[in-house]
Amino acid sequence: MTLAKFTSIYFIFVGLLIGVIAVLPVVFPDKQLFVNNFWVMFGFLAGITYVAYMLVDIGVKRDPEVGVMAIMGSIAVKMIFCMAFVLIYSIKAKGIGLVFLLNFFSLYLLFTAFEIYCLLRNLRHQNLK
Repeated sequence: MTLAKFTSIYFIFVGLLIGVIAVLPVVFPDKQLFVNNFWVMFGFLAGITYVAYMLVDIGVKRDPEVGVMAIMGSIAVKMIFCMAFVLIYSIKAKGIGLVFLLNFFSLYLLFTAFEIYCLLRNLRHQNLK
């Protein structure tokens, strides 16, 4: 999958997530579903996922033999940056609770699952060659 194709699919995925997130407060008006700075968290995870995929794409195109190392490295970099984000957010916002944990880890899971799905599609096409 080329970077341009990934970018278009990625923007569709992000748009669908934004649509679902916009509808949830309408469906559950009396519940606090999101933290105050939810869109900062969303933008951070969306951006770091895109950067991680670009790193993998560059690594695999340079040397397909070390593509697995590029994949593992990008996942590790993403995880380190996400842990730093959680640390900084927890220092800034006192008393983060269950809502923050559910928001962060659900977004992290969704973006990581999408990234891994796209990476597996790339590996599947390489195995066919």
